[in-house]
Amino acid sequence: MDENPRIVIRRITRDGRTGAPEESVFKAGGGGGRLLTYLFLVPAFIVMAVLGIFFFTAFLALFAVAAGGLALRIWWLRRKLQKSGQAAEGDYVVIEDAEIVEERVDKTKGRQGP
Repeated sequence: MDENPRIVIRRITRDGRTGAPEESVFKAGGGGGRLLTYLFLVPAFIVMAVLGIFFFTAFLALFAVAAGGLALRIWWLRRKLQKSGQAAEGDYVVIEDAEIVEERVDKTKGRQGP
């Protein structure tokens, strides 16, 4: 039995001028089916490729915006941290001799003592 079954349709027409019969043969499932498949698949593939490029470009743009926002945020935090570090390293005065003042409260009498 044939592995590639084909349907053969014979069409008989008559030539309008001579009246002689003309026979043409159409084969379904043969090479014409492959051509028809390519005629549908090639444009579909092109459309899918264009859509893929479009969505990839949109995704890449969103990723670039998000990365830029993150870089800006990190820059801002580092700048803020450096400013606070510079404020902590500002001018200071060393006190060498400090007088310690001590007050004692006499709990029994409720008055302050010397």
